[in-house]
Amino acid sequence: MAAQGGGSAGDVVVRKYGGSSLATDELVRHVARQIAAAVRAGRQVVTVVSARGDTTDELIRQAGALSSRPPARELDQLLATGETASSALLAMALQELGIPAVALAGGQSGVLATGPHGAGIIVAVDTERMVRLLDAGQTVILAGFQGVTADGDTITLGRGGSDTTAVAVAAELGARVCEIYTDVDGIFTADPRVVPGARLMPVVGIDVMAELAFAGAKVMHSRAVELAALYGVDIHVGHSAGSAIGTRITNEDGADMLEDKAAVTAVVHDPEVARVTLNTTGSGEDPAAAAFRLLARQAIPSDMTSVSQRSGDGLALALTVHRSHSAAVAGAFRELAGSGRDRVAVDDSLAKVSIIGKGLLNRPEYAARMLSSLTGSGIEAGSLSASQLRVSVTVPRHDAERAVSLLHSEFGLGAESGQEPLPFARQP
Repeated sequence: MAAQGGGSAGDVVVRKYGGSSLATDELVRHVARQIAAAVRAGRQVVTVVSARGDTTDELIRQAGALSSRPPARELDQLLATGETASSALLAMALQELGIPAVALAGGQSGVLATGPHGAGIIVAVDTERMVRLLDAGQTVILAGFQGVTADGDTITLGRGGSDTTAVAVAAELGARVCEIYTDVDGIFTADPRVVPGARLMPVVGIDVMAELAFAGAKVMHSRAVELAALYGVDIHVGHSAGSAIGTRITNEDGADMLEDKAAVTAVVHDPEVARVTLNTTGSGEDPAAAAFRLLARQAIPSDMTSVSQRSGDGLALALTVHRSHSAAVAGAFRELAGSGRDRVAVDDSLAKVSIIGKGLLNRPEYAARMLSSLTGSGIEAGSLSASQLRVSVTVPRHDAERAVSLLHSEFGLGAESGQEPLPFARQP
């Protein structure tokens, strides 16, 4: 991704508001008042918005009512209208407050993307029009989650696309910070709806946040966090109803980490997981390499991969994907299945539970404690994967929330424990 625009946007702030923050007319007015206050304080503001409330789900329902298999290009055209409507309505609310504002849809925003429809990747952001509007005293409202291809087609960016739009725009405009406003106060040691004693973390290292997001934390999407790390953009997360930033996600080095402090900082779960397994005789092309080429072609991320020998010359390849991708992956695996003895199986009754921290491979006792806590409480732990920043296991979906509570307590992360999680970045 390279900057395409010229000039400087000056003292610019990039903000993103999620769909729950814009769900009602009064919430839109509230967001408009927040933006207006920043503008009157002398800031130049670019705001990226998501579709309001359940708009995207409703649009998908409408598409399904008319088409058994909605074409990806036309589905993108439809889904993009949710964010486009949000941007126009917020611009109107700002104008009502006397703030000059311009709404830009994906094709007008300068966000250039490529890849398959529904899973586009940003390749560049042409900021020339944004800079020109800002310098003319306008506040810019961008429809997130979408861009335009080289052919001029609208393409959506997949899950978390509005977060990715906001960070990409902040990077290209040279903004030091991207502010994410949502319906939670910040990043917690676990989902506070599952663990009421979960604590707000004021600072999170960006590498840790990337793992949290990939493992299932809903506040930020992993692609946006990875982009922020690449371009040195700090992310501030706060509740849209207030004015305070709850968590600062930063590239700063956690130089104050000591080895005798707790290495685990959070527990996260993802209930939208499926395991897809290909059992093959192993004849012909290497099935693992072929499977990952198919995943790459469809831009589907996977996790928790295992390859094992079966009796004879067969192989069993298993991996986890987001449940919404399981049908596509199973279909791709069936293309690889050679003989009638090859089998593809999908288990969508799972959830993924992860502990997030640092140095976890160097300290195997944490994985041992994790597994002992789960199995000792009668929770079956399935597939396991580990890195320096994350240890993940699959569990039955109906046990996922209980597993999170158990592990949150096991590693002393609750407010009642009095034990602070390890600060991986210096306090602001």
